[in-house]
Amino acid sequence: MVKHMRSRNRRRLMAEINVVPYIDVMLVLLVIFMVTAPLITTGIKVNLPQEKAGGIASPTTESVVITVDQFGDYYIDVGKEKNQPASEQILFERVRTVLEYRPETPILVRADNRVDYGRVVRAMVIAQAAGAPEVGLITVPPERAEP
Repeated sequence: MVKHMRSRNRRRLMAEINVVPYIDVMLVLLVIFMVTAPLITTGIKVNLPQEKAGGIASPTTESVVITVDQFGDYYIDVGKEKNQPASEQILFERVRTVLEYRPETPILVRADNRVDYGRVVRAMVIAQAAGAPEVGLITVPPERAEP
């Protein structure tokens, strides 16, 4: 009987979970998402002007981007139809709605370099009429420009 009791004491069950494989999987997933996140860009294809402009400070809040494509159509990255052309009225209403809830939201305009300058100015005027105190333009530095 004594021998039987000893063997029970030596062989105890391990109630611990080995978390090392889970950490490895999480690190692999983190690397995959870090690599693929910059590659996933949705939206309207535009050729941005290549200019050396003074950079703006990174905003602490998410910005609203108004896009003007090569045909002069407006797009705004707010709302359900992000990839659908928006009229000037829809553009005005969406910018106004965002600024009502978050007045500090930066409004940025990105326009194709082949679009009429008047369409870009019109987008800026609509944003200012909706309550934006400042409207920024998005350009691409010459060294990062796509061919």
